[in-house]
Amino acid sequence: MLKKIIFTFLLLIIVGGVLFFAIDGSAKKESEVKTFPVERGSIIDKALAVGRIVPKREISVKSKISGIVKRKYVDIGDKVKVGDPLFDIAPDPTPVEYAEASRQVELAQVTFNNTKREFERSKTLKDKQLISNQEYDAAQAAYDEAKLRLELAKEKLSLIESGHTNVADRRVENTIRSPITGTVLSVLVEEGDPVVPLTSYQAGTDLMTLAQMDKLIFRGNVDEIDVGKIREGMDAEIEIGALPNKKIAGVVRKISPKAHKEEGSTLFEIEIDIKDTGESFLRAGYSANADIIITKKEDILLIPERLITFEDSVATVEVQDSTGTISTINVETGLSDGINIEIVDGLKEGELLVERPPREISAN
Repeated sequence: MLKKIIFTFLLLIIVGGVLFFAIDGSAKKESEVKTFPVERGSIIDKALAVGRIVPKREISVKSKISGIVKRKYVDIGDKVKVGDPLFDIAPDPTPVEYAEASRQVELAQVTFNNTKREFERSKTLKDKQLISNQEYDAAQAAYDEAKLRLELAKEKLSLIESGHTNVADRRVENTIRSPITGTVLSVLVEEGDPVVPLTSYQAGTDLMTLAQMDKLIFRGNVDEIDVGKIREGMDAEIEIGALPNKKIAGVVRKISPKAHKEEGSTLFEIEIDIKDTGESFLRAGYSANADIIITKKEDILLIPERLITFEDSVATVEVQDSTGTISTINVETGLSDGINIEIVDGLKEGELLVERPPREISAN
């Protein structure tokens, strides 16, 4: 009996101690609050664009004659000027193509010889006034046409044989030259590769790409939520993945008027001119992010946005005075960057804001 009484007494002491410390700890936890002073600072409202660094002008080089690559003059990374040779294209006609071109020259020569004799005969008859002016003009027209057809057939044969000729005082050659001053970004063919020419009915073989690397821009996408706030001429800060801890200044130059879909999101393409790269050397294709500065305010009152309670369009915060008393007051807010928020009215610099400890969720 005595043992049972002692056991019951000890059990009551243990239960009472547990309850005491639990209640005391909970009370202490409730009384442990953090305070944050109202401070002055700056805040930026910005939109994010994701993209990469690309040349402002990039062109694809193609051939106007068919054949194979006989010689390559430049390689990736080389700098070229307007008119510098890039490739030599050697004609590579099929036997049928060569035979047809040769026969066309022979046929055109025969036709030309016949019309020439007819024209000389008509000229003699015209001098003797034995034919009319109309008959003489018809003979001359036939002669001129036959002459042009012969020249055309010879030019075509010359292109097939050697890859160059003169057409209407214009040199057509098999050496492809640079149309711009720039840098070779890619070479898509090697010596010996076949080449399909650029014509009105086919795109032709891409031989290489050239770009002016001194004129780079940022090209990327911005979400439809932000595009309505962005205007041409806004400043931007570009961060490049390959150049950590460096920001490059830019300015918005173009916003696409039409959206496109990408992985379920509605995006708009945007282009940003790079104003100053500083000492950074940029390469085409660098992945980058651009922060487009929509609004920027300096020397304003700021507090962490998490300390504000919004209820029925009314913003409130808890403030602790010098005696430790905590009270709730209404505030008027302004610009927010998602972390800090501007206080327009209701608080003064230096006042202490209260942050309550998070409530624990008990498992039942």
